[in-house]
Amino acid sequence: MVQQRHFDEELADLKTKLARMAGLAEDQIDKALAALVTRDAALACEVIERDHKVNAMDVEIDESCIELLALHQPAAHDLRLVTTAMKLSTELERISDLAESICERAIELNEEPQLKPYIDIPRMGSLARVMVKESIDAFVKEDATLARKVIVDDDFVDDLMEQLFRELLSFMVENPHTISRAIRLSFIAKSLERVADHATNIAELVVYLVEGKIIRHTSPTVQS
Repeated sequence: MVQQRHFDEELADLKTKLARMAGLAEDQIDKALAALVTRDAALACEVIERDHKVNAMDVEIDESCIELLALHQPAAHDLRLVTTAMKLSTELERISDLAESICERAIELNEEPQLKPYIDIPRMGSLARVMVKESIDAFVKEDATLARKVIVDDDFVDDLMEQLFRELLSFMVENPHTISRAIRLSFIAKSLERVADHATNIAELVVYLVEGKIIRHTSPTVQS
């Protein structure tokens, strides 16, 4: 009984670490978008430099999971929880990498006049960030319904990506001098689309955690 209580406390601590890592990854996305919109190179550099903190948390969570597997040999739901946590931290680490990539492109864009008002990119970023938050909330609460909502919301980000790409393509066709800026903005939009994809991956892991169902490469609805 004491051992089980200790294990439960370690699982709760693991969830806390993941929530803290997720908060940092979300903040990385927020600051990356702010750096782009305000053309703030110093803020962009701050995001790039802070990526190592997310990497360190990824390693710490992996080590905690390996220790839990080795010492407690969990089964059934507890085993799914630990293995899901390992995969989830990797998804969060990649989200932070994408924030870093956005900042690198933002710094490059600062060398030229702004191509267009930033409307769709912040909208994409806001949607993607909410998806990340909700996917983590779904994990902490073990809420498969919320996880399925995140999966469905990915379509909205994809639609914005396609709309923005068409607009940027028209800029490049009409004026070749815009090509370098349009391409960089396309890279940023693609990074945000991938953030949403990683949030979707987390949501799929939550469904597996809660229901024991692997739903990758399927089209789940909000209701199971």
